[in-house]
Amino acid sequence: MLLTIDVGNSRIKVAVFEHNKQIDFFTFETNEALKKIEKIFQKHSNLHKIILSSVGNLDEIVLNYIKSQFSTEIITHKSKFPFKNLYTTPETLGIDRMVLAAGATLQFPKQNRLVIDAGTCITYDFVNSNDEYLGGAISPGLSIRYKSLNNYTSKLPLLTLNDDFEIIGTSTKNAIHSGVINGVIFEIEGFISQYSLKNQDLTIILTGGDSDFLAKRLKNTIFANSNFLLESLNLLSIYTHQND
Repeated sequence: MLLTIDVGNSRIKVAVFEHNKQIDFFTFETNEALKKIEKIFQKHSNLHKIILSSVGNLDEIVLNYIKSQFSTEIITHKSKFPFKNLYTTPETLGIDRMVLAAGATLQFPKQNRLVIDAGTCITYDFVNSNDEYLGGAISPGLSIRYKSLNNYTSKLPLLTLNDDFEIIGTSTKNAIHSGVINGVIFEIEGFISQYSLKNQDLTIILTGGDSDFLAKRLKNTIFANSNFLLESLNLLSIYTHQND
């Protein structure tokens, strides 16, 4: 069995795979990591390998504990990937974006792929049908947009995600919800439209913590999977083993 760990900016996601099938899933706050991972190891004591990617800060004690228990592969810029990286500053490309691009390349072979990760930030990553990673875009996610309106104004309240609003906000709260949520939806649809104009047979993958919420509101046909990064880690582990 394989354990995949995704250390994000705010949460940690973990999945267990057996014979390429996900059989268990966990999510928890970073400050709970040691206790939660200890329990996962107790429940799945027959793991043969761990593969981990991180864009957040994982405590050194937690990382050392993980490595002491099972064979652990930590994804870095030097890891093997199934695409040619044409990013002009490859050393600054986020590991999470590289893993997602790898998953898209392996799961949707010989297609043009656009991966949209709607989390703390919204990232757009494009891999063409020749398996060349060209780049993408980064913008603020839903939670950052809500927080920024509160942080950079004196009177606007801090709100959390809520879809009970109309396009014309008839109150300040509804106007904020309309602006934040519709702003993200229009942005995503605009990116999809522009990429589709230039790339035929575009496969669109939507993932991240806000993907389920957004998928219901997008007009375009997409492949929505909130745990695509964990699945991508599993695919990347198989790819690495086959290409050693």
